[in-house]
Amino acid sequence: MRDKPLVSVVIPAYQCSHLIEKAIDSVLIQDVELEVLVIDDGSSDDLDQVMRQYEDDRRVRYIKNEKNMGVAATRNRGVRLAEGRYIAFLDADDWWAHGKLKHQLSAIRESDAVLCSTARELVTPEGKRTGRVISVPQKITYHMMLSHNCIACSSVLVKREVMMAVPMEHEDCHEDYLAWLKILREYGDGCGINEPLLKYRLSSAGKSGNKFHAAKMTWKVYQYMGFSAGQSMWCFIRYAFCGVGKYTKAVLGQKGKAQ
Repeated sequence: MRDKPLVSVVIPAYQCSHLIEKAIDSVLIQDVELEVLVIDDGSSDDLDQVMRQYEDDRRVRYIKNEKNMGVAATRNRGVRLAEGRYIAFLDADDWWAHGKLKHQLSAIRESDAVLCSTARELVTPEGKRTGRVISVPQKITYHMMLSHNCIACSSVLVKREVMMAVPMEHEDCHEDYLAWLKILREYGDGCGINEPLLKYRLSSAGKSGNKFHAAKMTWKVYQYMGFSAGQSMWCFIRYAFCGVGKYTKAVLGQKGKAQ
């Protein structure tokens, strides 16, 4: 029998065999008691072969969906199967800096928040670091999140009981953004660590890669939240304005480092 972990890390896996090792290895170097739940959502690549190298590591659990369920349902399954007190999400193409989880656990305990996010450094699709950093505020409020989603899913540490109560839903929108809004509205402010402890891989193939499509999904988030047309429009205008500013600041920050 193994001791129950403090943190359960949920990694949805789909056609990612060429990337997932970096993600898993970045979790296994974290200095907290943890488990990793890699959930194969119907991949047809050589993910099974890649995962064989972790067969003897008791911290790694390799789980297969019977059919393709989508990323939201796959994350929810991971939360249900998790044994840790906290859930951390990580996409298979992203990775963490050493010490991420330890810093977040300290921040959650000090702030009494149910959720913690970190800043993220953007990396190219090939994995090359760009130096461009998207920051996160120390306090993350519900009203702040109505303007823009400052929470990167792969950076999140959250109490498992909260994710059980507020699962991710609606694959046709930003299902993680919708969940964070519901959590902050119900449980209060989250906390942020403004250090790029997440390395976030840019990709045009993801749900957010097409900006027009991403905007449509953001609008659907407001609809699923039950907002009126007027409230949705006000939030959307602020979202568009903040979105431009967020990436402009990241680019200017990169240029400043180069000077």
